Amino acid sequence: MKTYLVTGAAGFIGSNFVKYILDKYGDNIEVIILDALTYAGNLASIKNELELPNVTFIRGDVGDRELVQRIMRDNDVDYIVNFAAESHVDRSITNPRLFLETNILGTQNMLDCARDAWFTGKDAQGHNTYAPGKKYLQISTDEVYGSLAKDFDEPQPLELGDDVREVIEGRTDLKTYGRHFFTEETPLAPRSPYSASKTSADLITMAYHETYGLPVNITRCSNNYGPYHFPEKLIPLIIKNILEGKKLPVYGKGENVRDWLYVEDHCKGIDLVLRQGTVGEVYNIGGFNEESNINIVKQVIAIIARIMREEPEYQQLLKCSVDDINDGLIEFVTDRPGHDMRYAIDPSKIARELGWYPETPFTVGIEKTIRWNLDHQPWVNSVTSGDYQRYYEEMYGNR
Repeated sequence: MKTYLVTGAAGFIGSNFVKYILDKYGDNIEVIILDALTYAGNLASIKNELELPNVTFIRGDVGDRELVQRIMRDNDVDYIVNFAAESHVDRSITNPRLFLETNILGTQNMLDCARDAWFTGKDAQGHNTYAPGKKYLQISTDEVYGSLAKDFDEPQPLELGDDVREVIEGRTDLKTYGRHFFTEETPLAPRSPYSASKTSADLITMAYHETYGLPVNITRCSNNYGPYHFPEKLIPLIIKNILEGKKLPVYGKGENVRDWLYVEDHCKGIDLVLRQGTVGEVYNIGGFNEESNINIVKQVIAIIARIMREEPEYQQLLKCSVDDINDGLIEFVTDRPGHDMRYAIDPSKIARELGWYPETPFTVGIEKTIRWNLDHQPWVNSVTSGDYQRYYEEMYGNR
């Protein structure tokens, strides 16, 4: 039986990962969740999982050395998956110090505690040895690579090598806005306090591998979307504002391009790297779904308008007329400082080595995401009202 220590598992991607591994492995694994429950941490996202006998929740900070050491000492942890991070670029611009403390020092503390717990001695060459089957996985982002050029105003067909084409069977909708992509060899060039803090975390992770021999991997993903997404991010914010008849803020002219990855596909990739990835390697996990922000917004508007007309039972969620759901809701706002023009990941390495590929086309994933939001309005409302923060006190305040 494998024991996972998953940090930040009350957040968006972390909660989906916990659901994925529990669904896949059931009671053949133990899951320990460590989460500080900051603004984006929501226990309601993993409410059902917390009731399972093989899941333990601990409220705490990844930077708390004594706490993490105790967790490692009291449990035979096999895998550490570090999702814990401050992750919103706009917030990093207004309060960069918080990002440095959590994303850099928190990561360093988790690495140190893993090294202490798993260390077994020295080999004949004087190199550190660790208990077998252990691994630390740092969850990172494509933003560490900086920005790519947007070479085409309209997307062009994406050309792939035969080896990758064989892996991604079923995906025929591949397109790109540029000639170049982020690979694992792309130089790191962060452009915001957030991405700089994640870059630093990646570097310290690899330093622990090179210096101490700690078994690590790093995954770098493109923009995720899907269930349980905190509604300050683009897609859930747009869905929420459409239902409320509010304007839809779009930076600049909406020309910035992102590579969108359905969160369940990402979780599958993380688990593959954790169990089969070569120690010391970095793996890019991308969606092969490049799209401009303005097109994303227009697609969400069109899908919600269609659903409301074809399935009128959903109209009870609206605070506006169905006729008001159109592109007139779009409002262009002043672009944020250092806004990267284009992100596009090349996930060929993980496709070739581990057989992973992003199974979900954006047209499928975005409708699934919208319908999830429509069907889970109590969750959305609890997050936007702050009720999710009271949920912790109700569940754990007297424990």
